[in-house]
Amino acid sequence: MKIINFAGMFKKAKNIFIFFLILSGISACSKYQKLLKSTDYEKKYEMAKKFYAAKDYFKTIQLLDQVLIYFKGTSKADSAYYMYAYSYYYQDDYLSASYHFKNFATTYLMSPFTEECYYMSAYCLYLDSPIYKLDQTNTFQAIKELQSFVDLYPKSPRVAECNKLLDELRLKLQKKYFEISKLYLKTENYKAAIWSFKNNLNDYPDNIYKEEILFDLIKANYLYAKNSVEAKKVSRYEEAIDAYKIFINTYSKSDFSALAESYYRNSQKEINRIKKIKS
Repeated sequence: MKIINFAGMFKKAKNIFIFFLILSGISACSKYQKLLKSTDYEKKYEMAKKFYAAKDYFKTIQLLDQVLIYFKGTSKADSAYYMYAYSYYYQDDYLSASYHFKNFATTYLMSPFTEECYYMSAYCLYLDSPIYKLDQTNTFQAIKELQSFVDLYPKSPRVAECNKLLDELRLKLQKKYFEISKLYLKTENYKAAIWSFKNNLNDYPDNIYKEEILFDLIKANYLYAKNSVEAKKVSRYEEAIDAYKIFINTYSKSDFSALAESYYRNSQKEINRIKKIKS
């Protein structure tokens, strides 16, 4: 009786399937390359739409790179460019996407996609904003563009989301500059710390770190006075006392109150000591 080798047959069938799959891929690739080289822009546009629907954004961009120039000034121009900008967005290339969304919004003023693209331009910059420890140039640009959108479309349903994103970006900046100020204090650069803490409050009056900043201003002023030459100590201890008064009037029941009061009392003692020596 003849034994049928099913394993061998399966392996052979599998190899044949892989061969035809590779052949099909080569054929499809060849057709795509021919399309790229062709001058049939309408077909390129239709294929770009198919690649876009299939989430093949790389090929979509390649085809639309050629189509956009050909369609310029036609009724299909904005639809093609809209798809082009989103292809960059879906590839997580947010800076390129932001550029093209903004260019769309300023080029196609009457398009039904204009408001959306203006928003997406700002939103892509938001997505490209780095963690607070890194350079925040893109964060500032995102804030500028989001605010610009709110000013331009005050009645847009996207305004609420813009305001939410703006709050998030501003909190990131608050954290960054608060950490910088704390670093000045930690490294005993008291003058820079005082300047930095004050700038934090001036730039962000509703700073979420306000309580701790006001306390740190007492500490920084006190330590700055303590480490100063004798001739400048009185005026600098007085700055610490002034900082304490602002703090205690704003946060009378703070967890920092006891330590703040100790800086206040020590400042008074030092001022009295110095004045006695002078008299």
